[in-house]
Amino acid sequence: MIRIILFLVLIALAAAGAAWVADQPGDVVLSWGGGRAVTTLPVFALGLGIVAVVAVIVWSVLSWLWRVPARIRRGRRERRHARGRHAITQGLLAIGHGDSTAARHHAETARRHAGSDPLTLLLHAQSAQLDGDREGAQRAFRAMAEREDTRLLGLRGLFIEAQRSDDAVAAVMIAEEALKVSPSSPWASQAVLGFCCAKGDWAGALSILDNNQSSGLIDKATYRRQRGVLLTARALEFETVDRDLSRESVMEAIKLAPTLIPAAALAAKYESEAHQVRRAMKIVETAWLSQPHPELADAYAHVKLGDSARQRLVRVETLAAKTPDNIEGALAIARAAIDAAEFAKAREALTPFIAAPTQRVALLMAEIERTEHGDSGRARAWTLRAVRALHDPAWTADGYVSDRWRPVSPVTGRLDAFQWQAPVAALPSDKGPAIESSPFEEAMLASKRIELPKEAPPAKPLERVAEKPVDIIKPVEAAPPAPQDNTPPAASPAPVEPAPAAPSVTASAPPAPQPAPAEAVAPLFRDRQDIPKTPPAPIPAVIPIVRAPDDPGIEEDGTRDEFSEQIGPPKAQAGGWRGFLSRWGS
Repeated sequence: MIRIILFLVLIALAAAGAAWVADQPGDVVLSWGGGRAVTTLPVFALGLGIVAVVAVIVWSVLSWLWRVPARIRRGRRERRHARGRHAITQGLLAIGHGDSTAARHHAETARRHAGSDPLTLLLHAQSAQLDGDREGAQRAFRAMAEREDTRLLGLRGLFIEAQRSDDAVAAVMIAEEALKVSPSSPWASQAVLGFCCAKGDWAGALSILDNNQSSGLIDKATYRRQRGVLLTARALEFETVDRDLSRESVMEAIKLAPTLIPAAALAAKYESEAHQVRRAMKIVETAWLSQPHPELADAYAHVKLGDSARQRLVRVETLAAKTPDNIEGALAIARAAIDAAEFAKAREALTPFIAAPTQRVALLMAEIERTEHGDSGRARAWTLRAVRALHDPAWTADGYVSDRWRPVSPVTGRLDAFQWQAPVAALPSDKGPAIESSPFEEAMLASKRIELPKEAPPAKPLERVAEKPVDIIKPVEAAPPAPQDNTPPAASPAPVEPAPAAPSVTASAPPAPQPAPAEAVAPLFRDRQDIPKTPPAPIPAVIPIVRAPDDPGIEEDGTRDEFSEQIGPPKAQAGGWRGFLSRWGS
């Protein structure tokens, strides 16, 4: 609307100007040399307009002719660029669906038509990775790292290739260089942070974490949690070296992350040593309400030095009452009750979990049977049951199970990755029960103690047959029952007198069968009606050695550095073209 009004205003001004020029009197005289031209003012103005229009047209034609070669060159360049972009697009699509031949062909086409395009270098690098050409991929990434616009992308590619080659030194150097180029780069900061934690450089890790928080990579809550994790790791490392630094670190960590289990356990220990019992109990209770853990229960039980086992049991019962439905509370009560020789309380605490016990429940039941009654048979049955029992929670990160808490995952280098949970590989299957008890184990666990008779009458002698004598054989003696290792100590088998044997038997008549004793010894294991009439499962000749879930055992190959062994990316394949890329590059 405004443009229409302006156009009408301009037309009106032009008409008014033309009318004004037409109304002006007088003539215009032009003289040069010997010639002279006389015309009116309107005609002169019209002539000037025509001359101006002709000059503009001539200038336009001349300028167009002057720019024709440049336009031809630009058109040719645009067509080449369009063909290069088309080749790049088709090459990336070929990489996406795993066609390495087409990707390589499109990469060559893109190099001819758009060699200076950054995406051409990326296409070459990814097609080389898809073909498994590590050297070609590294050359492409180095070319990208030398350019200013693709420097960070080239460093990222070189970092990935260094990880695939298990070159930890080169990976660290590349990540540090990328962090200098872009301090806000998430992958570079995470990689350098993981390497700092792996080599125990807690000061460097804390500085990188501060840089992440100032760069806006993490929020305030995440920063507080991760800083608490790093301070806890430093406190655990310097616990036996520099206790002052360890105490200072863990006290700051417990303020930043009060629910962090290792920090709470260590802080409670230091507060207990300083005779700050109430403060130590409050620290443990806060972490226990968030996630019950055996270390917290142990720290709570020993929060007051010099207490007896019964006093520790009472304190543990108070802690377990805060989370009544959690198995960790029952296990803590059972452990404290066994130490206090309160076996009835230990059995009562474990009773709700006996139907489907975990390994720790089964091992505690075995310890109760062995300690309370000296019943090694039932203890062995519980130990065998622990082999197939459900796994207890453990420190797990990215599928890796550790015997202790660690600040970063050895698989991915992720900070605060370990969680107290059941490992994925130990979860029960939906195709069958987690615990498959054999009839032998059921009979072992359900059998009652039977008092053996104190006296056993001798068996009747064999009858003699007066026939032709033959060679005399040795008398047959009734063997006493073999002693059982699970026989109660109060009952002892009475000696059984051997039955007299016949001096001779006839060759024509078969030997007379030996009659059974009048009163047989009561068997230790009786057949039960609730057990199906199936042959018992064979008992292995060698019982496997079972250890507690938190016992790592003896390493056969010496001490291992898990962080240096698993520097590379996780074993799981990613989806999409990244999965194909990593599969062909491995």
